[in-house]
Amino acid sequence: MKTKIIISLIIFTILISVVCTCQSYNKNVAPAYDVLSRIVGPENITKFVLSIDATANNSYSVTVDNNKVYVSASNPAGLCRGCYDYLTHACNSIVSWSGNNINIPENLPLYSTRVQSPYKYHYYFNIVTHGYTTPYWDWERWEKEIDWMAVHGINMPLLPGAYEAILYRVFKKLGLKPCEIDKYFTGPAHFPWNKMGNITGWDGPVPSSYYKKQIKLNHQILKRVKELGMHPIVQAFAGFVPSDIQRLYPNEKIRPLSWGGFSKEFQAYILEPGSELFLKIGQMYIEEYEKEFGKQEFYLADSFNEMDVPLSPDPQKALDELSNYGESVYRSIKKGNPDAIWVMQGWTFPYQKKDGKLFWTPERLHALISKVPDDKLLILDLANEYNRLWWKSEPSWKMYSGFFGKQWIYSFIPNMGGKTAFNGRLDLYATMPFEALNYSKKGNLIGFGFAPEGIENNEIIYELLSDVGWSNKPINLDEWIGRYCKNRYGVYTENMKKAFEYFNKSCFGSFTDHPRNAYQFRPNTHRKGTVNKSEDFGKGVQLFLASYDDCRGSELYKVDAIEYTCQYLGLKADELLIRFQETGEKNAALLNKALKIMIEIDRLLESHPNWKLKNWTAFSRKWGDTEKDKKYYEANARRLITTWGGEINDYAAKTWSGLIRDYYIPRWKKYYEAKRNNSEFDMLKWEEEWINSSKISEIEPYINPVKTAIQLFNQYFK
Repeated sequence: MKTKIIISLIIFTILISVVCTCQSYNKNVAPAYDVLSRIVGPENITKFVLSIDATANNSYSVTVDNNKVYVSASNPAGLCRGCYDYLTHACNSIVSWSGNNINIPENLPLYSTRVQSPYKYHYYFNIVTHGYTTPYWDWERWEKEIDWMAVHGINMPLLPGAYEAILYRVFKKLGLKPCEIDKYFTGPAHFPWNKMGNITGWDGPVPSSYYKKQIKLNHQILKRVKELGMHPIVQAFAGFVPSDIQRLYPNEKIRPLSWGGFSKEFQAYILEPGSELFLKIGQMYIEEYEKEFGKQEFYLADSFNEMDVPLSPDPQKALDELSNYGESVYRSIKKGNPDAIWVMQGWTFPYQKKDGKLFWTPERLHALISKVPDDKLLILDLANEYNRLWWKSEPSWKMYSGFFGKQWIYSFIPNMGGKTAFNGRLDLYATMPFEALNYSKKGNLIGFGFAPEGIENNEIIYELLSDVGWSNKPINLDEWIGRYCKNRYGVYTENMKKAFEYFNKSCFGSFTDHPRNAYQFRPNTHRKGTVNKSEDFGKGVQLFLASYDDCRGSELYKVDAIEYTCQYLGLKADELLIRFQETGEKNAALLNKALKIMIEIDRLLESHPNWKLKNWTAFSRKWGDTEKDKKYYEANARRLITTWGGEINDYAAKTWSGLIRDYYIPRWKKYYEAKRNNSEFDMLKWEEEWINSSKISEIEPYINPVKTAIQLFNQYFK
C-alpha cells in the first residue's frame, strides 16, 4: 500500500512539473495548479492550461479547445476562480465545507466565458470567525480553507495574524513583566474580543508554548495567500494596553472601557487620543510584525467595537477627541509602514445607540476619519442585511455619504456566533448589493464580501454570495438554485424545486439576528427559541427528503438531509418543551418526549462531517504539548460555545452531536429532576464542571442516517 502511495506521489509530482514547465514563462501559475490539483486530483490536472494575463484586471476567461480547459486571469486566485467557474457551469461540480462533488468527464464539455468583476477586492471573514470557528485550526485545515477561498474568488481574507505573539514581544520590550502581559491576553477562542478591546484576561493565561506555534502557523497562512495573489488584512494596534502600563508610564492617562457585563477585573483600557505612547507602541508593533512576516498592505484596528466612546461632554471637544483618536490609530500604523492602509469595521456605526439616539452621527464618524487620507482608509461595511431587515435603518453607505470619500467594501454578516440554523433571505442576497453598485453617490466602493461570525453552516448562502461578487447584475435565484442543486446533489428533481420554493418562504425567506432553539437555552429562562417555525419549512423538508431515491450515493445530499431533518426535529422538541413549561411542568411525558427527540437529533448528527463536538475539541487539544495544556485549550474551546462569559451565555447555539447529548439534554434533565425532588441544582457549577471535563460520551451513528431521517421526519410530521 505504501509503495502505491509513493508511486502516486511521484507521478503527481512529475505531472505538476510538466504542467509548470509548459508555463515556465510565468511561474505564478504554480500556486493555482497546486490548489486545483488538491481539488480535482492529479488524474485531471493536465486537462487545465493556466496562464497569467497582466491586463485581465479583476477578470478571468475560460475556453475549451482540443479537450483542454484554458483559463486566463491576472493572478493565481483569479485562475482558481476561473477553473471553478468551469467546474460549476460545465461539470456539475462543487467545493464545499461539507465535502466536494467533482465530476470531470473524459470528453470535456464545451464552454466559453469571460467574467469581469465590478469589484477590486473580494472580502471574507469576520474578526470573530477566528473565535467561533478557526481559533484552533491546524495548517491542514487552513490549507483546505485557503483552497476554498481561492476557488470562490476571495482575494481579501481577514486573518487572525499572530497579533498576540507580536504584541507580547512589544510589551516585553517596553518593560512589562511576563505576569503583567499574561493577565492581559484572553484565552485563544476569545482573542477577537481582546483585539477589539472588549475584554482582557478572560480565560487566560495562555500556555507560553502557544505563541511560538502561532508564529509558525501564521507564516504558513500568509505565505500561501500571498502566493495566490491575495491581499490579507492583519491586525494593528488599536490603543488597548494592560493597566500595568502605568507602572512604566505613571503619567500616562488610560481610559477604562466596559462591555458585555464583565467585571472590572476583565475590562480593557485605552490610551488617550494624541498620546505619544499610543504612537510609539503602534509603530513598534508594525515594525516587529513586518520584521517577522514581511511588509503588509492592510491593517485592521477598531477602537470602539460595541462600546461607548469615552469623550468629553463638550460637543466640540468630543469631535476634536474623535479626530485625534482616528489620527492616532492611522499615524501609529503609518510610522511603522507609510504605505499601509488602515482598515476599520463599519457595521457598528448604524448599530450603536446611547439613550435611544444614534451615537455615530454622520458628524461624529466624519470627525473620526477626517485626518486620514482618503486612500489610506478602508471601511468594511459588514452588515447590510441587518440595516435593512433588523435595525430598519438606511444603509450605512447612504447614511454616511458614501463614507466621505474613503474606500469601502459592501458586505453581509450572514450569521452571528456561527449558529447552525438555516436563516437568511436568499432573494436579498441575490439582489441587494446592486443597489449600492448602481447608487450615484456610492463614493469609493471597491469591494464586496461576506463576514459570517462562524462558518461551516448555511452553505448555500456562501455559494450564492461568492457568485454575487463576480456579477454586475442581480442573480436570477430560481435558475441559480437549479444549478446549485445539480452541482451539489447531481440532480434537480421536481420535488427539490418545490422544496426550495417552500424554503424560500420559510428558513431562507426570513431573517433573525440570533436563530436559536428553545432547547439551547438554560431551562430556567423559559426562552421560546427564534428558529423559523413556519409550516412551509416542514413541507419543504418533506419534499427534499422525497428526492432520496434520485440522490443515492450523494454524500452532500446526505449532509443536507441530516441538517434539514435535525432543524425540523429541533422545532418539534421546542414545541414540547414550551408546552411542558407553559402547563405548569406537571406533564413529565412532554419533557421526556422532547429529550428523546433531542437524542435522535444528536445521533443523526454523528454522521455529519462537521457538526460534532469532538471535531471542535480535537482541534483545540492538538495545540497542547502536555495533558494540562490540552485540557486548558479544550476548556477554552468549550467555554466559548456554551457559557462564553459575562452576560453572553448560550450565544453560539451550535447544533452539534455530543453537545446536545452531553450538555443540553443533561442540563434540562438535572434542572427538572431537582425541581421535582425539591432539591437544588447548581446550574452554573455544573456548566463549569462540564467545561473543564474532557469526556464526550459515545453514541452509535445510524447505519443509514438518511433513511432514519426520513422515518423520524414522517413520524413527527404526522
